[in-house]
Amino acid sequence: MHIYNELLKATLETLYMTFFSGFLSVVFGIPIGILLYLTSINNDTISRIIYRILDGFINIFRSIPFIILIVLVIPLTKLIAGTIIGPKSAVVSLTIAAIPFMARLSENTFNSLPKEMLDTAHTLGMNNTEFILKMLLPETLPKIVSDITLLLINLITYTAIAGAVGAGGLGAMAINYGYQRFRFDVLIYDIIILISITQLIQAIGKNIEKKLLL
Repeated sequence: MHIYNELLKATLETLYMTFFSGFLSVVFGIPIGILLYLTSINNDTISRIIYRILDGFINIFRSIPFIILIVLVIPLTKLIAGTIIGPKSAVVSLTIAAIPFMARLSENTFNSLPKEMLDTAHTLGMNNTEFILKMLLPETLPKIVSDITLLLINLITYTAIAGAVGAGGLGAMAINYGYQRFRFDVLIYDIIILISITQLIQAIGKNIEKKLLL
């Protein structure tokens, strides 16, 4: 019974890390993606400078392996979370890693908007806010849902990596119980749970995307 209680606790920790950091990544990542898109379609000097700065930062953070990023942001993690171990601390590094990923996914999605839509927006005299709220987001919403689904699935993988450095969750349990104590049954349980969570997120995301496309 003890091992099943630990599995439940680890599963809840993984879900907490995945969805909390996922929520923060969407809240900050999509606006950055919008800014990347808007500055990329404008040819003025300020827009080009802003785009290059944001694009550079995103490329840099996406190039850093997650396990190294966790170590690099330890001071920030300590400042924000008050600790460098446990699920709460992992949310900081997970969010920092996921925001650039979500921003890039969003930018690519917004770039798929037909040029005719831009022409229509200009013809109607829409400002940026009107264009974003009335055209950009509504027209790309199904793809944004697909992007969020992909983000959450990647975060599940990241939580397993974070578990190797004291974040808790199923990754930590796989190492502490499954690997170090030679409990291969625990490894199997962890794998089954992680696959189940991933498939459930994938199914829900696909279902929402299909309904939005109708």
